Amino acid sequence: MNVAWCITGAGDKIIETYEVMKDIKDTYNGKAVIKVFISKAGDQVVKYYGIYQDLEANFDQKWVEISANSPFLAGQVQLGKYDFLLIAPCTSNSVAKISLRIADTLITNAAIMAQKAGVPVYIMPTDFEEGTTETRLPNGKILTLEIRREDVEHVKRLSRMKNTHVFKDPEYIYKIFERLTRE
Repeated sequence: MNVAWCITGAGDKIIETYEVMKDIKDTYNGKAVIKVFISKAGDQVVKYYGIYQDLEANFDQKWVEISANSPFLAGQVQLGKYDFLLIAPCTSNSVAKISLRIADTLITNAAIMAQKAGVPVYIMPTDFEEGTTETRLPNGKILTLEIRREDVEHVKRLSRMKNTHVFKDPEYIYKIFERLTRE
């Protein structure tokens, strides 16, 4: 199984997601090839949270966005080189762009091309439901954020799109791999 794991500029649940993905890679030793694609903003976030080197050391390959078409992820997705696209965590900016069909970044372009090509897309938005949420900063402090109705509307729109699956928690990623390895 070939997986394109895309990381946007979201810090919320980035450490938990990294830990789940590393565990999955170890669990599916050789059965799952996970390649990591990082947006420009995501590059800053993984460095800020101190996992940049860990991503490089623990995953098959890692690329950082140069432009919407470089590295050429969208074309690889369209050609069926990946069994699915995983965007986790996903910023409200990327969620909105995908829901509005704006393909101007590496990850939004790849997601929209995957949808067009019938490749499953799994997205873990940071702004999943309205209300307040707490996120842990790299220094250990807690930041409280208010999730707005407008952002949640884009999440709902995504959840109605064909071959697009939206989920809330990094632990759900285990279910994705379990289901797809059984098929």
